[in-house]
Amino acid sequence: MMSVSRAYAMSARARGVEQTRARIVAAARSAFVAQRYDQVTLSGVARESGVTQQTLLNHFSSKEGLFLAAVEVLGGEIRELRGEVKPADVKGCVQALMRQYEVLGDANVRLVAVADIIPVVAEIAEMARKDHRSWLESIFADILPTAPAPRRQRIAALYAVTDVGTWKLLRRDLGHSRRETTTILHSTIRSILATA
Repeated sequence: MMSVSRAYAMSARARGVEQTRARIVAAARSAFVAQRYDQVTLSGVARESGVTQQTLLNHFSSKEGLFLAAVEVLGGEIRELRGEVKPADVKGCVQALMRQYEVLGDANVRLVAVADIIPVVAEIAEMARKDHRSWLESIFADILPTAPAPRRQRIAALYAVTDVGTWKLLRRDLGHSRRETTTILHSTIRSILATA
């Protein structure tokens, strides 16, 4: 039978390992949000989390593994930022997107910018596109056309107007305020849904 002191020591060690892992993931999350994927370095993340690069690699094996761990954290943040949106609630949909994009939109744009050249980023971008499409379908399911072709077209239009690229165009490139961008997205989504 294991002694109480040995069990306590093993438990404390496990907690220490988990805390180290959490520190590394937090530093990675910050790095991938602030910089393009190709600019993030393992040595920089290790330094920010107070560990050696070898310790980081012991936990995550590679930059790709570290990125995937950060993406998991960011996925939870996105769900929290979006919150619950009621069916057919255009205003709620736009508010959810604006909460997400105002916090993580620039990081999202940087990520998409390198998706064509970095396979792991391309995989995550494709998953994100599928999730976004499913999210739109779940919100507007009851008011979309039932015929397959018009339904696909309407979803594609909704996707285009709610994509982070549209947010970037309005907020960053054209300089619209958050309020103006919200109004534009709201009215455009309403127009798409009202199309015969």
